[in-house]
Amino acid sequence: MPFVVDNSVVVAWFFPSQATDYTDSVLDRLKADTAHVPALWVLEFSNVLRKAIMGRKLASESALEIIAEAEKLPLSVDYTATTTAANLELALRHGLSSYDAAYLDLAIRLGLPIAAKDGALHDAARRAGVGVVA
Repeated sequence: MPFVVDNSVVVAWFFPSQATDYTDSVLDRLKADTAHVPALWVLEFSNVLRKAIMGRKLASESALEIIAEAEKLPLSVDYTATTTAANLELALRHGLSSYDAAYLDLAIRLGLPIAAKDGALHDAARRAGVGVVA
């Protein structure tokens, strides 16, 4: 079954220090499933790579290789925009950052479970009636 995946999970696929059994199991699901991300993900993922380059933890060439690998994954970027007011309302209702609310909004709109390392996002998903990828 397709699912929504948070940036923290995707980042763990490329940075071993961030990997967990959970993130590895989510990656295994992509052999048969598609993961959906909001448009925000493109910027979040790029910013993680930028920070790693600026912190001298990653070479620019390696970042470009990671991007190329990520583009091979069955990740579907949803460019449907929600309103600022709707994002804020969801974030406030569930005690999330506006960034995490974008992932929750996508899961709600698509009727899909969400994969995230963040416990607060898991809790918010459950409260919103969204499944959580185990």
